[in-house]
Amino acid sequence: MSQAVSIRFEAKKTIGIKQSLKAVQKDLAAEIWIAADVDPQLVEELRTLCATKALPVLTAASKKELGRACRIRTGAAAVAILKTV
Repeated sequence: MSQAVSIRFEAKKTIGIKQSLKAVQKDLAAEIWIAADVDPQLVEELRTLCATKALPVLTAASKKELGRACRIRTGAAAVAILKTV
């Protein structure tokens, strides 16, 4: 992950598929990151909702890399970067 991407993760965020889905539903998300090694069925609803709301969906190489960018010890399947108020 590049320096620019890791700087983005300094912003407020929600980690996990369910929490990211809630952030998109409540119009709190600015962009969504999904790990490339996640089962597509698990993130299908999230991707569909992002498409209807015209939210950018970016891809991280792996759950491990996405978790590391969020400074957590476990992998992260999805992350929502929240809008700044």
